Amino acid sequence: MRYRALVAALAALCLSVLTACGGEEVSLLSDQPFTYKQIVNTGLANSCPRLPETARGTYELETGSPYILTDLCLQPTTYFVKEDPVNKRKEAEFVGGRSLTRYTSSLEQITGDLTLGEDGTISFQEQFGIDFQAITVLLPGGEQVPLLFTIKNLLASTAPGQRNINTSTDLRGSYRVPSYRGATFLDPKGRGQSTGYDNAVALPAFDNEEIARENVKTTEVLSGEIELQVSQINSETGEVAGVFEAVQPSDTDLGSQEPDDVKLRGLFYGRIEPSA
Repeated sequence: MRYRALVAALAALCLSVLTACGGEEVSLLSDQPFTYKQIVNTGLANSCPRLPETARGTYELETGSPYILTDLCLQPTTYFVKEDPVNKRKEAEFVGGRSLTRYTSSLEQITGDLTLGEDGTISFQEQFGIDFQAITVLLPGGEQVPLLFTIKNLLASTAPGQRNINTSTDLRGSYRVPSYRGATFLDPKGRGQSTGYDNAVALPAFDNEEIARENVKTTEVLSGEIELQVSQINSETGEVAGVFEAVQPSDTDLGSQEPDDVKLRGLFYGRIEPSA
């Protein structure tokens, strides 16, 4: 009896959260009266809200009127790392991997300015939010690639002549990728950029580039590129959803190694509102 009650409870939860058993998805998970105990260790907090496939409206923008894109959420679902081929005649290609990071991979609660230019170009400038997450990707050969997934200071725009947001809207732009570790991080030998030792070996050979890169730590800010493709939109509430693809560098271990190019694909959700 207890087993049947548990199955019934899980089925009810499935229908009320995402109706994944065959119904239509709800737009906001926050509308559900869940307690902390019902959410913890379920992965729901890492999932972005979704819109039904039938949401095919249009959100009209006015030139010169300020708007914001708020509650922006990006949930990566697939990961690829660019690897050098064994055969030098072939070009480097992206190899699929899986995330070792369980329930803290999504960016959320992000807000930014949304503007419509005179030429019909729609631009989005990211301002603040939970806009970075540390993720580790496991490759088929066993290599682990850490990266800081982020969209800090993202400036993305559409092609001219867009005028409104619909299911054919694509936003493309670049963003800053800070160091995976901060300037105060110390490696196992106590070396860091702003703290610790300048070097941790006796009589270091500074003419050796590899040793110099290990001793002299750097936290260089790199850049990434992203494309947001709108596929669902609710013209009444201003909610938009779709898919994204981002390409950004991985961790450099405080400058001691070259970063790998990492491609992330996933889902995004946001809400357009007039700015006060």
